[in-house]
Amino acid sequence: MNRKTRVIVVDDSALVRSLLSEIINRQTDMECIGTANDPLIAREMIREMSPDVITLDVEMPRMDGIDFLGRLMRLRPMPVLMISTLTERGAEVTMKALELGAVDFVAKPRVGVANGLNDLATEIVDKIRVAAVARVHRTLAAANSGAAAPAAGSPSARPGQAQSAAPVAMLGRLSTEKIIAIGASTGGTEAIREVLTHLPADCPAIVITQHMPPGFTTSFAARLNTLCQIKVKEAENGERILPGHAYIAPGGKHFSINRSGANYVAVVDDTPPVNRHKPSVEVLFRSVAACAGRNAVGVMLTGMGADGAVAMREMKLAGSYNYVQDEASCIVFGMPREAIAHGAADEVLPLVQIAPALLTRLRSGNAHHRI
Repeated sequence: MNRKTRVIVVDDSALVRSLLSEIINRQTDMECIGTANDPLIAREMIREMSPDVITLDVEMPRMDGIDFLGRLMRLRPMPVLMISTLTERGAEVTMKALELGAVDFVAKPRVGVANGLNDLATEIVDKIRVAAVARVHRTLAAANSGAAAPAAGSPSARPGQAQSAAPVAMLGRLSTEKIIAIGASTGGTEAIREVLTHLPADCPAIVITQHMPPGFTTSFAARLNTLCQIKVKEAENGERILPGHAYIAPGGKHFSINRSGANYVAVVDDTPPVNRHKPSVEVLFRSVAACAGRNAVGVMLTGMGADGAVAMREMKLAGSYNYVQDEASCIVFGMPREAIAHGAADEVLPLVQIAPALLTRLRSGNAHHRI
């Protein structure tokens, strides 16, 4: 018999603790081994019980959930699923939690918590399963938690590396038809940050689908915009896709591109989920294959499942050159693994090598040339 995933629930609400415990214990492959109403109690339970995953609320007494997460990921990195309230502040704090090393998050409703959490039961247990198998690393943000933060607009360095200089400009050598398409899911917010912060202000246009619910992509785009040389924003239906800009699929909406003469334009719509996802990487990549062909470069980053693998193969057949993140640097290797299995990858690289390799290829003028 396979060992059950052991979960500790940390939340200051007795109702939420009870509901999450019940949801977890209904599953045959996991069990709630304890609950705590504040991080200080949780700290002792973690020491004594060594759980596989913890669910962590953000706003709690005695110690804020983010402070606790920073200490936990600095001293004892482990899989954490954040339970975030769907508010503007909740979204901003969630982005900070992901930066510190949380695997993923669930947005709990502000009202009707009992029915709301039960409606989210499938999502909650699915994300606990993903967290249980995720590769959790001690992040630089966690290592520096409590220390002075880097200045706004300066890309944060990765462990073992000096902070990089500003990305070198491409000097306008690329046509506006070049486009970079990025897909990601679990662990993708920090992987996307790693790629984008190493791209110069005059790089080709970038279109991105990161699996994320409504209400969180605004904060995600705003955070990236403060860190990057390029301009980062949520995609808006009908807007022109410009070089030096990155466009992120709005949470809960599909994002694709279309042609308008020599230009690309954004298409944002509310059609049904694809591969159970909305936004879906499949939708974006398929449109890039149709509209950009050999002018495209594809990037598949960390994530659970297979979304985007088939369409990335379509991109390759249309002439794009595709990079896929390697297993060792992924939080979850599902989407990259499926892209490789579908024959969509031209190169499989560690995360920190993707942006340099991408820029070298684009600068050479051979974005469509195969090695």
